[in-house]
Order: sequence, then structure tokens, then C-alpha cells
Amino acid sequence: MASDRRLQVLQAIVQDYVNTKEPVGSRVLVERHQLGVSPATIRNDMAALEEAGLITQPHTSAGRIPTDLGYRAFVDQISRLKPLSPAERRAIETLLHDAVDLEDIIDRSVRLLATLTQQVAIVQYPSLHRAAIRHLEIVQLTPRLLLLVIITDSGRVEQRTVGCLSELTEDELHALKTAVNAAIVGKKLPELDKPLGELATLVPHDLEPLLAAISQELVRILESESVDRVALSGTANLARTPSDFPRSIGPVLEALEEQVILLKLLSEMTDDAAVTVRIGSETHHDSLAETSLVTSTYAAPAESLAALGVIGPTRMDYPATMTIVRAVARYISRILSGEDE
Repeated sequence: MASDRRLQVLQAIVQDYVNTKEPVGSRVLVERHQLGVSPATIRNDMAALEEAGLITQPHTSAGRIPTDLGYRAFVDQISRLKPLSPAERRAIETLLHDAVDLEDIIDRSVRLLATLTQQVAIVQYPSLHRAAIRHLEIVQLTPRLLLLVIITDSGRVEQRTVGCLSELTEDELHALKTAVNAAIVGKKLPELDKPLGELATLVPHDLEPLLAAISQELVRILESESVDRVALSGTANLARTPSDFPRSIGPVLEALEEQVILLKLLSEMTDDAAVTVRIGSETHHDSLAETSLVTSTYAAPAESLAALGVIGPTRMDYPATMTIVRAVARYISRILSGEDE
């Protein structure tokens, strides 16, 4: 019974501190929360929580604030995320439903996350290493210049031009497009060497140079996209609460500019959980020791592609943030899988 009540006390301290930014005292807990015990019992519970390292006193004669361990205990007991508010649901649906391509989806999503959570939003671009070819369109721009439009199953669209030695007839262009798509559709970019090599032995001799040029462009796309990247929005939100960064906000901003750090964290936090949370020192980066990162993954059919999330101070509304991050990730997944069409 005592442990259950102390968890209630911890929850109350976290909620009040997130809402007010002020250390929470026993008198405030008694006045604001119906805990069913005397102020003296609350003080004993707070002493036990402090001894366990879950709360701390920032200075003499002050109330208590949660520690990283306290926030972790609070997050771990969230068994069910609250539903989106009608306004949040409308905002997500309104902003994302008519996105035209993957770049547009990511741009809208990162701005939406930053607006709804008032934190820094991060959306990872899907890696072409993990994406499969959905379709290759070949369009004749001029008699000797072709446009390649490569569409992946993650919704990514890449365009390249290739020259040809002689003008193709309509039948030759159709036959080439059909043969190439039959060989590569459903394949991931790192897997294309073998099918394209086999295809080279089947096409007419005079089309071999053109096929080689198409193959070369596909390889170049893979090489140019070998480094993952992220989109950021809402960095200015950090400056609105400088008191949440007692040391300095500078290291946090530097870490946000260093995308390698963010990509590493996102890749480490990609698992089967709907939402993953790292708090303070759990990020394993000194520059982010005063922050928390809440992430989820979005996917196309049958494959987890990339992560998105928000980063902000440890004094964060975790239930609301987790709900929004999960909802946006699910909505993007529905768009990419065609369910939202």
C-alpha cells in the first residue's frame, strides 16, 4: 500500500512540476491532490522518494522536483496513452492528408510535431538502402535524352537523365521499360547488380549501352543517399524555457546541429515498441543530459523504415508527447501504405 501511495505522490510531483515549473511541497500536494492521507504521511513519502533518488530538493527550504530516475519511474507506469484531443486529431489530418510526396510528408510532419508538442521535432528520412523499387518510369525528353523517374516503396522519388546513342522507337522504349521494371521492381537498391547484369544478356545488343547508363544512374543514386539525414523544426522552442537547462542550452543546440548524434540515437531507439523514451543521462551524450527524447517509427508495408520524435527538456509532458509522436508516426505509415488515399 505504501509503495502504491508513493507512486501516486511521485506522479503528482511530476505533473505539478511540469505544469508550474516550480518545486512541489507537501502542502501543495495535500491541497491539489486527493491522496487520502495526512500532510505528515505525505512528508514521509517524499522523504522515502528522495532517499530512493526519485526526487530531489534543488535548494534549501524548497519543494521537490523529479530526478531522471523519477521521470523514468513515471514514464514506465504509463500503461495506456491518452487519446488525441479532437483539435490534435484535426490538426494532423488537415496538415498531412493531401501531402504530395515523401519530401512534402516529412516537411509537414516535422513542423506539425514541433507545433503540437512545443518541442524540437526530428523526422528521419528513409534510407534508400532499405527501400525497394516500386517503379521505374522512362520518359523520352528529346530524341537522344531520357528522363528516369525512380519511385521507391517508401514514397521517395528520384529523377535522373541519361543520353542514348540513337533515337529509340516507341516500341523499343516500351520494351526497355517493361524489361527493366520486370527485373528491378521489388528489389532494394543494394540488390540490383545481379538482376541488371542478367538483363544485360537479354536486351538487344544496340540497347546495352543505354542499359549500362541506366544501371550507372541507379548506383549513383545509392551512393548519393548512403548517408541518412534528418529534418528538424522547432529549435526556437528550447529558448522559451532557459531555466530547464541550468548548465547551458549551448551544448544542446550544438548536438542538434550534429546530425550524426541524432541519427545514432534514432537508430538505437528503433524497436518494436510503439513509443520509446530516453531521459537525461539515458541518451549517453553529455550535451543532451538535460533533455529527453521521445521517438516512434513509421513504415511502409511490412518494413520499419525510419524514426521520428521530439527532443526537449526532461521537464516534459510525457503522456501528451508520447501520444502525439505515436499518432503522427501511425498517420505517416498509413499514407505511405496507401491506406489514406
